[in-house]
Amino acid sequence: MSDGIEITEYSLALLKEATKARAKAHAPYSRFAVGVALRTASGKVYSGANIENTSYPEGWCAETSAISHMIMGAESAQDREIAELVVIADLTPPITPCGGCRQRIKEFATPQTRIHAADLAGIQHSYTLAALLPAAFHLEG
Repeated sequence: MSDGIEITEYSLALLKEATKARAKAHAPYSRFAVGVALRTASGKVYSGANIENTSYPEGWCAETSAISHMIMGAESAQDREIAELVVIADLTPPITPCGGCRQRIKEFATPQTRIHAADLAGIQHSYTLAALLPAAFHLEG
């Protein structure tokens, strides 16, 4: 199910990368591994996994990890613009980014950025960022 958003070869490639990232999650407390892969406007791909900490909840969500990799690897403005993102976890129905991560994604995305929610069987739902975060916080400037 794509909720009206096309799932492309790029989406499926991101799913593979998100699945690989999920395998590297550090989730000894929740035992809930999450993986994310994102594609930038320039076509670069970055991934991340959730990283928990004994000082719960001071860990990082998978989206935060992927965005951090993107920022550190960016060489241009297009390298810092998220065009598409896949999040995967072992949960049906699949998870979407949490509220904080939606706002983090918004910092580097457009309202049309595609976000795909996957479980272990694959992409189950697709959304635009505008659909997931209709009243995003932003400072005029």
